[in-house]
Amino acid sequence: METDWLGVTNGQALRFFFERLKDVTEPEEPPPAELLYNASVLAHFATTSTSSDAQFPPCPTDLTMVFDLFVLDRSQHRDPEILEAGASQCLILTGFFQDQQQGRHQLNWYASLGASFYLHAAEFGRDRSRSEMMQRMARRFGVWRSYQHRLARELRDAPRLMRWN
Repeated sequence: METDWLGVTNGQALRFFFERLKDVTEPEEPPPAELLYNASVLAHFATTSTSSDAQFPPCPTDLTMVFDLFVLDRSQHRDPEILEAGASQCLILTGFFQDQQQGRHQLNWYASLGASFYLHAAEFGRDRSRSEMMQRMARRFGVWRSYQHRLARELRDAPRLMRWN
């Protein structure tokens, strides 16, 4: 899906986040598949409107929305795609948007919730390679959360470092 109204395609967003994540990770880290997966999570949320009703689950605006969708309503807790969506929302909100969520939510609790969602997505998944990725994401949730937070800080500071002619 192209996002012409933004002037950015999903592919461009994916490349942007892939390159930026490479810049903030340790040289021996990360495994390429995990790097690509995390870049795709960031690109997806960067190109998806929070007000869109076209998809479920919707793009989150904060962790309260995650709680309402994935904790209070447990009807979808055997659907690996829904569980992965909840996990990725926990990841981006406790990682990339950590500074914005910190004063209002218990981030460590939501991080453990996200990791458990990845584990359950792996358990209920039918695609073995996808399930293995979900297991790795569950194990390394804290690492990726840290990398996403580092990236957010670098991007926030970037305008101050750029020279405009």
